[in-house]
Amino acid sequence: MPRRQRLSPADRRAQLLATGAQLFAAHPYDDVLMEDVARAAGVSRALLYRHFPSKHALFAAVYQQAADRLLAETRLDPGDSLVAQLVQGMDVHLDYFTANRNAVLTANRVLSGDPVIQSIMTNELDALRTRLLAVLPVADDGSREAVSAVLKSWLVFVQVLCVDWLTHETCTRTQLRDLCIGALLGALRSLFPDEPALACPPP
Repeated sequence: MPRRQRLSPADRRAQLLATGAQLFAAHPYDDVLMEDVARAAGVSRALLYRHFPSKHALFAAVYQQAADRLLAETRLDPGDSLVAQLVQGMDVHLDYFTANRNAVLTANRVLSGDPVIQSIMTNELDALRTRLLAVLPVADDGSREAVSAVLKSWLVFVQVLCVDWLTHETCTRTQLRDLCIGALLGALRSLFPDEPALACPPP
């Protein structure tokens, strides 16, 4: 084991999270052992367990960090067209999904019934729905309720479709992105038939 570098608790936690993220991205969940994480980070297992008492706790922290980063990098700017905003948000998520295929499949398949992991995903989807609502042409409470229901269903649709795509790539990445965007535009167009922004197909 290489000589351990002295770090502050916060820096050590960040290092362990980065190491865990790399291993969970590179390998299926069952193949990642805590001793492998400790070895890759250059620390003892005892030190690793002081920060994360289990592999599940480490993965949950890694996935929470990823969800926070995805939200931060998803820019929903009313100054851009709706299609441009959707393309940017989808690209951010697809970049992460493709680079961290094993981690995404772990969260959605291996740990699909885990309440901690499901809470992380639900909170991110709810945050995305709230932010999308803020940039859509919602005129009244009735429209807001209808659009919110559409967005909730669409986000779940995108999640399921992307997880299936990671397992069996039945189309290109660009086709997947444009299919997801087109599905939302089509659903919203029925609610706002006269809204010009919804008439534009994905690029």
